[in-house]
Amino acid sequence: MGRVWLTVVLPLLLPTILYVLWGWTARGKAGRPTIGQSWPWLVIAGVVLCGSVLVAAWLRAGGGGNGDYVPPHMLDGKVVPGRLIPPETPPR
Repeated sequence: MGRVWLTVVLPLLLPTILYVLWGWTARGKAGRPTIGQSWPWLVIAGVVLCGSVLVAAWLRAGGGGNGDYVPPHMLDGKVVPGRLIPPETPPR
């Protein structure tokens, strides 16, 4: 669950949080937009940031993904962690 918060929710909400904080501090200054005028840009910034984090996570994962995944299971009363078994190479 923590990974979901760090890779999806936080990048999507961080621009909104920063913009609202900026709007509160700049409320009385002339020439600054109010919070209600820039929601489309805020949504676009959140989607771009979220997408960039997802692409970075996808690139960092690497490893291919070829092979057979064996999920965690019980063996003789102990939990055997999940693992990826590489595919067998055919003989030449």
